[in-house]
Amino acid sequence: MPSNEGNYSMMFASLDSSTVAESSEIEPGAPPQPVIPIHLLHQDALHNVFGRLSLSEAVACRSVCRIFRDALSSLPFLSSLPPLRLLALRHPRCSAASADDPRPCFLALDPGLRRWFRLPLPFSSSSPVTASPSLLFLWVDAASNERSSRSLVVCNPLTGSHRVLPPLGSAWSRHGTVLACPDGTALVLTQLAALSCGQGTDRWLKFSLNLPSKPRSPVLMTGAIFALCDVGTPWRSLWRLFSCRLLDLGKWAAVERPEWGDVFNILKRPRLLAGAGGGRILMIGGLRSSLAADAPCSTVLILRLDLETLEWDEAGRMPPEMYRCFSGCAFGSMAAAVAGANNKVKVFGGDGRVWFSGRRVRGKLVMWEEDEKGGCGVWTWVDGLPGSNDGVYRGFVFHAGYGATA
Repeated sequence: MPSNEGNYSMMFASLDSSTVAESSEIEPGAPPQPVIPIHLLHQDALHNVFGRLSLSEAVACRSVCRIFRDALSSLPFLSSLPPLRLLALRHPRCSAASADDPRPCFLALDPGLRRWFRLPLPFSSSSPVTASPSLLFLWVDAASNERSSRSLVVCNPLTGSHRVLPPLGSAWSRHGTVLACPDGTALVLTQLAALSCGQGTDRWLKFSLNLPSKPRSPVLMTGAIFALCDVGTPWRSLWRLFSCRLLDLGKWAAVERPEWGDVFNILKRPRLLAGAGGGRILMIGGLRSSLAADAPCSTVLILRLDLETLEWDEAGRMPPEMYRCFSGCAFGSMAAAVAGANNKVKVFGGDGRVWFSGRRVRGKLVMWEEDEKGGCGVWTWVDGLPGSNDGVYRGFVFHAGYGATA
């Protein structure tokens, strides 16, 4: 493993962890031990100090001594700390364990520290797919006689709590797109229908969609779902933006403006992600050199839609030296994509950050971060991707914290 990969699975152990330095027993008749000043501090004072640290720093202090462990075992206090804004990676071959820690886990990146680490999962052979604040959603094999039956599990990997949702058939688990609402409600979308299962319920509610195609890269924004649908022909894709309110999943409508022109036609295989601030959508795809169906792409273009004004602007273009690393992948010309079909590239992220991974880019990712002031954003490399020979990773934003229980 690369040296910059941290083993945080011990740091983020459950609250009943016993990996704390214990004080030695005092023999009878021994001289009295001097009073350590920190022992005189009230727990509120310790919380005042620890509250100035990040969540990872505060939790790491639990293994220093028993006093710190007791002060940092309060769920209300841990819940008050800002969550960690992480990139969670979906392993190409389900969850992976390291040689040092055989427990099922998933890889995560702290973009600020540029540090990789592992967080534990409650089930083996599970596949994380999305997240809501503090909660992770993953597919696991259901406890059923039907081999094709799978269930969604909602868990908080920091506290160890989890909840198994009612099992679903193989069609939903293989072809459905999972979304997680801020309140912990799970949504599974296909072309024809959507399923919804909220907290405190033990069944799925079904809604008819009747969209022109399977919704591509749906995102949750301002109480609504936005997704791309292909309304073209088998020979040429034609993308359009659709949306519906969360309170009325069955009523989808196209989002169109005459002044948008060919904004959806200049990108090859566009994908939507949430922008920074909660009021903007990013659309990422290969920039066509012309409007011809087989036109090659010159780079990756990121467009931004302001949901208040419904105006598009250019948010960023991948630098040529970075794009050359992905040439022949999904954003290359159609001929190159067919000739090098195994040179896949994945686009993922959210909250104003976009990551790119590909078979030709081993051991690292490209990261773009949105400039909230309207600039073209910042492009950088993220090195040290663990297990880079396993295949192409996908991922999603995960705000890890103690603020929610499954």
